[in-house]
Amino acid sequence: MKKNAILIAVLVVLVVVAIVQAVQLFGLKGEISNIDVKTKSQSQPTQSGGASGGGSLPSNIAELPSMVGGC
Repeated sequence: MKKNAILIAVLVVLVVVAIVQAVQLFGLKGEISNIDVKTKSQSQPTQSGGASGGGSLPSNIAELPSMVGGC
């Protein structure tokens, strides 16, 4: 009987921990979506045109083909 009580107690603790983590995850998801909305509203409009846009790339991206053995 004592073994069953211990198993039930462990199961209850695991369920409580899972519920707490689910609530925390839901709150974190809400915070992330709020941050995402704020950053989208603050971002500048991007240029269209892809690679032929004429903009300069950061040095770490411009050197990427040589880093991976590209043409």
